[in-house]
Amino acid sequence: MTKKTLFIVAIALCMGLSATATYKSFQTEKNVSQTFPVTSNVSGVPATPVVDLTYAAEKAVNSVVYIKVTIQGQQRTMTYSDPFEDFFGDFFGRGQSQPQQRTYKEPDRKGAGSGVILSADGYIVTNNHVVDNASEIMVKLNDNREFKGRIIGTDANSDLALIKIEAKNLQPITIGNSDELKLGEWVLAIGNPYSLTSTVTAGIVSAKARTTGSLNVESAIQTDAAINPGNSGGALVNARGELVGINNMIYSQTGSYAGYGFAIPVTIVKKVVADLKEYGVVQRALIGIAGSDVSTFIEQKEEKGEKVDLGTNNGIYVGQVTDDGAAKAAGLKEGDVITEIDGKKVTRFGELQELLSTHKPGDKVTVKYLRDKKAHTASLTLQNAQGTTSAIEKMSNDDLGIALRKLTNDEKDELALSYGLIVSAVKDGKMKDAGITKGLILMQVNDRRLNDVEDFEAAVKEANMSSDRVLWIRAKTQSGYNKSFTVDLSDTKKKK
Repeated sequence: MTKKTLFIVAIALCMGLSATATYKSFQTEKNVSQTFPVTSNVSGVPATPVVDLTYAAEKAVNSVVYIKVTIQGQQRTMTYSDPFEDFFGDFFGRGQSQPQQRTYKEPDRKGAGSGVILSADGYIVTNNHVVDNASEIMVKLNDNREFKGRIIGTDANSDLALIKIEAKNLQPITIGNSDELKLGEWVLAIGNPYSLTSTVTAGIVSAKARTTGSLNVESAIQTDAAINPGNSGGALVNARGELVGINNMIYSQTGSYAGYGFAIPVTIVKKVVADLKEYGVVQRALIGIAGSDVSTFIEQKEEKGEKVDLGTNNGIYVGQVTDDGAAKAAGLKEGDVITEIDGKKVTRFGELQELLSTHKPGDKVTVKYLRDKKAHTASLTLQNAQGTTSAIEKMSNDDLGIALRKLTNDEKDELALSYGLIVSAVKDGKMKDAGITKGLILMQVNDRRLNDVEDFEAAVKEANMSSDRVLWIRAKTQSGYNKSFTVDLSDTKKKK
């Protein structure tokens, strides 16, 4: 071997040892680094990092659980006529047979999804649509242990639910900050797609504050990390293994991943979970306007041949101000353009929704807005859906002073009814004050037909969260008389 060859080999060995030492230095840091710098040959262009997501996956995967649910089949009543009885009745001159009723039970349905462990004692967050109407919830940990789950609270508007298992020393996920996410940042989606447990997929943040058209609180993180059925309720984590979102939906024409997935930002998740634990319902703060992105408003006007100059192309155009709402009390009007909330710029409606979702009724916020292209500032006190600043508490049948049960098959036959709930007990409370008595059959509350007790509870929840807070009840006596009642929930006193 020549001296020149030996010199080249020595240089190569030194470079290899240097690279190995650099790699080890990253591995021995207290917080394991996930990026390895790659030099750039282009002047002024930052070096492009090579991202290592193994640390994030290993850190977070044991905090994601597999959720299996059973949805009990409903009892249904079918009215039918026997064609053979009609034929032989006519043949023998006995006339047509009377319609008959048959009760049958729909088969139980099975479903599955994912969840994320929030505390060592068993609190788990998932999607509302994963556990909605579930009669049984089973939670399987990454170490294959299984526990029964119970619902602490649900919120259909944000598509989030909080459940609990009786376990200790679980591995809770580390909570990150979705506000710090940047476009193009690497993220992992962890869940159980198609019952393939502990599955990890990688992608980037494609967009923030995305409006999807399916939720009332709309400010989704968009990612191209593969999300499929079964990923719902699973974790979206950053390269440090921190939770930044809860995966909840995909954009697809086939039902399978097509390049676009969406997650609920952890800023919203934290607020919803805290409210469900404390109150059982979410304390949603409202600003009292309806509107759209300024860019959308301008486009709509230009399509009609109208020229618009609002003084900005970014912000929230106020199309309507709610009577007795926070915005109207602060002096905002239709045609104003909101540009900032508490010093944070808002360019899209999704950003406004996300900012408000971190507040509760009674909080004060500072709003900057344009009117006739001139800047103004106002202080608003946020309100709830009822137009007040007090906390809304969950309301149960016990709070109303009523016990209900489904009609038995024999009672349905005797009363010629296919649905309804019978009042099995009444005590002092709003229902008794309204005239509801034991033995009455409740048929409908507001626009909801009462097939089971869950229908009544859902109707009460909707009314309790509305601005009217009224139950319009249609009922029947056991002798067949129709009755109607009105129950005002606004001054219902809850037990302490």
